[in-house]
Amino acid sequence: MREAPTRRDTLKYGGALATGATLAGCSDLVGQAGDAETETESHSVTMEPMGNVTFHQVPERWAAYDGGYADMAVALGQADGLTGIGGADRYYTYVYDELPGVTVDQDVLERYPEVRTREEFYELESDVHLYDTQMLVNWFDWSDGDIEEIASNVAPFVGNLIFRRSDGWHDYRYYTLYEAFEIVAEVFQQRERYEAFSELHTEFIASIRERLPSADDRPEVFLTFEGTEEPETFSPYRLDDAGTSKKQWRDLGVHDALTRTDIDNLSTTNRGELDYENLLEIDPDVILVRGHERKSATEFRDVVLDYMQNHPVGSELTAVRNGRVYRGGYLNQGPIHNLFLTERAAKQLFPDAFGDVTGDEQLFDRQEVADIINGKFDR
Repeated sequence: MREAPTRRDTLKYGGALATGATLAGCSDLVGQAGDAETETESHSVTMEPMGNVTFHQVPERWAAYDGGYADMAVALGQADGLTGIGGADRYYTYVYDELPGVTVDQDVLERYPEVRTREEFYELESDVHLYDTQMLVNWFDWSDGDIEEIASNVAPFVGNLIFRRSDGWHDYRYYTLYEAFEIVAEVFQQRERYEAFSELHTEFIASIRERLPSADDRPEVFLTFEGTEEPETFSPYRLDDAGTSKKQWRDLGVHDALTRTDIDNLSTTNRGELDYENLLEIDPDVILVRGHERKSATEFRDVVLDYMQNHPVGSELTAVRNGRVYRGGYLNQGPIHNLFLTERAAKQLFPDAFGDVTGDEQLFDRQEVADIINGKFDR
């Protein structure tokens, strides 16, 4: 007599049905999935490139490739279910220190900081993988068969690489931060938390925009990646790329210093760099440098800005002369990160309106955010 499917079986077979993948020698899985479907309440989500994915129970254990999707899960009250992450070096959990009662298990991140192999997916036995499958194919040499195997034998994939929009292989739909966040909320059946976050975010952005100077008085900004403490070359980003990693700059209505140039956005295929002479031709009002998110604002200024101020060519840049070189924010940001990064960006670019970036002025209520995450809210 066949035993009733376990929770692991139920979730696993739900993913198998969603991908349409049935492994050789496992033909009876479809029958078990059908039994499970009559015994549990299922729900489905749709996200490119995976399409429709069905869950027969709400996932509890999850792995995410990047800090943006991990942050979404934490925002939805799912921190305890974290099993591992694809890139712990770019998951900035220190922001949670400002949110009462919100923590992420650092031991998990230390044990599984780069979950990118089939063997690790099997070992972790997650209930859902918040990964863009085509990222695994294009960055880590997975095959479509590898994707189907893990989706069928372990758990389904739900995710879309949204932090930038300049990769040629990403020829399917993109999502905004809150579009992706809403889908992740559907995965975990946390609609109320999502709606509370969405309302808070809308009110926060509106309160920021009310205090912005006119468009003519906003600076021209150059966003770049350069992780060294003595920068000599700079990888460019275009603010009009529309990826989620630039959301705060778009919300603040800043002007991209590269708008009138033919310089391309950093991507998988474009690794071009600019030197100080190139930057002098652009001469932006503000320079935002990514790759230093483990430094405080003061540490960044004491190390990176100081080097640029003493550089024979870099010191001629308007932004350097005026001390307007700042940390550029995370590549992968979720809804919690975005609140902190938008607050920081407002203070970096408009200190007269919002206070100095090294100051303690807060532009949103930390306790309100923590209450949503902890399920103590009534909006």
